[in-house]
Parts: sequence; structure tokens; C-alpha cells
Amino acid sequence: MTKTSYKLDNLGCGACADKMTRAIGKIEGVQEAKVNFLTSKLRIRAQEEDLDRILEEAQREISKIERDCKIVL
Repeated sequence: MTKTSYKLDNLGCGACADKMTRAIGKIEGVQEAKVNFLTSKLRIRAQEEDLDRILEEAQREISKIERDCKIVL
């Protein structure tokens, strides 16, 4: 299990961060997800071999909630 952290650009509000946390947490293979509004960080815990797929799906979920918010890799 790998825990990774990514910066989020253009994260607009705390309520959106909570919605993103819930949506990303439902992605297959994600053991834990947390979007922190104050630091604009996304933390994901998952198997390393699943991370590329998870990040693609996470970006799709994030864009549904905040169109301009992007994961910085």
C-alpha cells in the first residue's frame, strides 16, 4: 500500500473538497482518500500499480465537482 500526496490547483471551497473526498474514496482500489481545502492537497492510499488509473478517475471526479480544479503531478 502506498500513500501519496498531490497538489490541487484551483480548489475553490471546503464543501467541494468534502465532495471530492467522498467521490475519490469510492474509486475501485482506493483504500483512503482525503482532500484538504486549507492546504489544497489530495492524499490517496492505494496499491502503487493502481495509482495511474486511480489518478485519471480522480481527475474526472474532481472535474465534475469543480471544472477548473486540476491534480498537479
